[in-house]
Amino acid sequence: MKRISICCFLLICSLAILHAQRPDRGDRGERPGAGAAVIMDTAAAPKTEDRASSASKRTLTAESSVVTKGEITVKGQRVPYKVTAGTLPVWDDDGKAIAGLFYTYYERSDVSDRATRPLVISFNGGPGTASVWMQIGYTGPRILKVDDEGYPVQPYGMKDNSNSLLDVADIVYIDPVNTGFSRQLAKEVPASKFFGVNADIRYLAEWINTFISRYKRWASPKYLIGESYGTARVAGLALELQSAQWIYLNGVILVSPTELGIERSGPVEAALRLPYYAATAWYHKKMASDLQKKDLTEVLPEVEKFTINEFIPAIAQGGFISESRKKEIAAKVARYTGLSEKSVLQQNFDIPTNFFWKELLRDKGFTIGRLDSRYLGIDRKDAGERPDYNAELTSWLHSFTPAINMYLREELNYKTDLKYYMFGPVGRWDNTNNNTGNDLRAAMAQNPYLHVLIQSGYYDGACDYFNAKYSMWQMDPGGKLKDRLSWEGYRSGHMMYLRKEDLSTSNEHLREFIKKSTPKAGEPAKY
Repeated sequence: MKRISICCFLLICSLAILHAQRPDRGDRGERPGAGAAVIMDTAAAPKTEDRASSASKRTLTAESSVVTKGEITVKGQRVPYKVTAGTLPVWDDDGKAIAGLFYTYYERSDVSDRATRPLVISFNGGPGTASVWMQIGYTGPRILKVDDEGYPVQPYGMKDNSNSLLDVADIVYIDPVNTGFSRQLAKEVPASKFFGVNADIRYLAEWINTFISRYKRWASPKYLIGESYGTARVAGLALELQSAQWIYLNGVILVSPTELGIERSGPVEAALRLPYYAATAWYHKKMASDLQKKDLTEVLPEVEKFTINEFIPAIAQGGFISESRKKEIAAKVARYTGLSEKSVLQQNFDIPTNFFWKELLRDKGFTIGRLDSRYLGIDRKDAGERPDYNAELTSWLHSFTPAINMYLREELNYKTDLKYYMFGPVGRWDNTNNNTGNDLRAAMAQNPYLHVLIQSGYYDGACDYFNAKYSMWQMDPGGKLKDRLSWEGYRSGHMMYLRKEDLSTSNEHLREFIKKSTPKAGEPAKY
């Protein structure tokens, strides 16, 4: 009898365990936040007590999706939309899934003709950061709550984006391997398959082909938008998509671009920072008083002209510049930068960015932000040659991290126990053979439809606005493409859209760019 009781007890325990391991279906019809309605969820959340299922949710499923619906008002117009949050595989040459990329895809749901509906494919940079920044900060239909200048506020959360690009284009935000929820699936695959400038471009081009086929977007006008390192990514993708996937684009948008592999060194590299220093000095009221009275856009052309015509030649002369000319140049640089003539001369005109971020407001006990000079930091010591930390980046992580987790997990109802990597483990990135700027030029030359828009914040010290202009000039040394190249500047930093006024203006520039670069029906792509 005792043996029978034990057997019954074990049987009951086994059935309980099997029941606990069944995929939970109970909350697939739950209503997520912000009035969105769940349609389908193949990544449903485990119950708290469901230990086995919880463990399985710490690994990525190569293919999954959850679909919700929402609605916003953009420019006074009702815009209903469908959102698909999910994963699609990266395949190797044998058809094996070696990684799964997480994406969030927004489609305007009252548009039936996708053939004429533009598709914007969005990447951020790092390398090693997810697409979170532009998705919930810039172009998406829902954005994080920050103040009008972009600083964190509590309670954290999301709100409708009345400036969203969704009224004129569908958008997909893509997280490369080991960013966001994206993960490498086959551990035996070497890091070199993913984590380098050219490897990154190759596997993402293959993935984009899969996405376009799955969602039947081959006929759509297509655009790439990248921010920071994402600009190198999309510049390289423009040519890779044409050459290896036979996908031709209408536009590429470079938000706060890197150097794109375009050479600059010596006197040119040193001098090109000056207009950014001047913009920052103007913002913090450290310029000479006569210049400070002028508007920023009145001051900068003067500084740019001085940079090209006087500063580069002066640095090029090195120690053989005359003493009188040296003092004259130092006085002008001091007027523009807010630094002392002594410190300018001590640096031999080659003023490091770290020194500038530490020195400009040293007398007030503050450092300034690398990616956005409007942000202030406090160091342990006022002495030193560089700030202790990036004041702007920690502020952004403060506001974006809770917002994206709340949004994906609660509003869009994508259920996983995976950590959302704001910055993920991508190892030592291989930057060799970075020719992405020249690749973009080649793609433009081969595709008469392809236009390029560059967007820069004046207070961005990592990917500064004047270096962005220089890259644009050097991409087209013959001047044959300049009618398809354009640049816009904004009174903020790396993520210019965090400032309320620039969020509106920059999205409007995107609308105008898409309209300009979408040809009329039947208009041929030819010279």
